[in-house]
Amino acid sequence: METTTIVNDPERVREAVREGYGHIAETSSSCCGAQSSCCGTGAGESLASHLGYDEAELALLPEGADMGLSCGNPVALASLRPGETVLDLGSGGGFDVFIAGKKVGPAGKAIGVDMTAPMLAKARKNLATYRERTGLDNVEFRLGEIEHLPVADNSVDVIISNCVINLSPDKPQVWREIARVLKPGGRVAVSDLALLRPLPEAIRGMVESLIGCIAGAVLVEETERMAKEAGLVDVVLESKPGYVASMTEMNDPLYKEILKHLPAGAQAGDYITSLSVSAGKKAGRCCG
Repeated sequence: METTTIVNDPERVREAVREGYGHIAETSSSCCGAQSSCCGTGAGESLASHLGYDEAELALLPEGADMGLSCGNPVALASLRPGETVLDLGSGGGFDVFIAGKKVGPAGKAIGVDMTAPMLAKARKNLATYRERTGLDNVEFRLGEIEHLPVADNSVDVIISNCVINLSPDKPQVWREIARVLKPGGRVAVSDLALLRPLPEAIRGMVESLIGCIAGAVLVEETERMAKEAGLVDVVLESKPGYVASMTEMNDPLYKEILKHLPAGAQAGDYITSLSVSAGKKAGRCCG
């Protein structure tokens, strides 16, 4: 199956992503190699610690919530406050949602949206453990696509997302949805993979690269443009090259394969970066 044809067909992209991540959820395996998960090493806690997640937070997570699919730490970027409503786009096994729920507390709410039914089932299965360990009942998971969020207009204080928007075949629509559901004065904190320069076609043609958060990534400046065109303000982007360097150093199977298709002497970090995106919705703005 050629990814170069898939990336131009939104339904085939969604099918490939749903199938790849459904397989991970059901088997706890990887989509990139024997020791690799889609956007990380599969090392779970070690990767999360490397990305700045607090050890005490990780200890409270239900078993299996951390699937090693992170490429950043949007929860920390968001600086969540008690009482806020936070929405996670592409919530997977619930990793960031459970951490966010603890931070917003009993007066707040954390909502996860994912289009993959097995992932949603895995996250919902972990709800009982979360409630037992934290004493909180403020988390829920909804089935849906991030291009068409099952969330009301102007209802969310904060939107987070961790290595997911790159998977969407219609990224401008995702950013418009973000602007729609944010309350006036609300904010966005996204961690994603982005491109510093266009990828060689051979890499874009790898199915593993599509599911592995790379073939669908766009240039850093495109991310900025889409966020601004959606009506968001105060857009700040920060490239974090350490993530890609770590994947290469840990011999992640996908990154090893990518290196084979790069020009002589080039490194993965010359093309790919972890990107933190912060933005907001103007106060008093009632529409996305």
